[in-house]
Amino acid sequence: MAGSGVNKVILVGNLGKDPEVRYTPSGQAVANFTIATNENWTDKQGQKQERTEWHRIVVWGKTAELCGEYLSKGRQVYIEGRLQTRTWDGPDGQKRSRVEVLAQQMVMLDSRGQAEHDEDDHDWNAMASPASESAPTPAGRR
Repeated sequence: MAGSGVNKVILVGNLGKDPEVRYTPSGQAVANFTIATNENWTDKQGQKQERTEWHRIVVWGKTAELCGEYLSKGRQVYIEGRLQTRTWDGPDGQKRSRVEVLAQQMVMLDSRGQAEHDEDDHDWNAMASPASESAPTPAGRR
């Protein structure tokens, strides 16, 4: 495996706000949203502690459109993808950067409609049904 690496992220969290969906000049949809993950532990003094981590998510294509249609603030979602660092020059001329999760798979987990969406899937209408009873397990996907 010399010269190769692994860049894989799996997150389960809740949306911080509704997704923002935009379209590129060529018509490609892109959705941006944040999800929060929580870590709970008990410290040495026996006090319960909690830390929330926020993650920026970017979704492309048909899955982005489905995110805009079905996801909303507070919804629980499973995201699988890879980390990507985006850099740009700020208005003050300083270099800026942001680490984002480029989502390749999205699964809605809460009871308001569960469906799985993968960038390689093509039967979007069947998968987008908000009335489906249960989501396929992410572990079984490839």
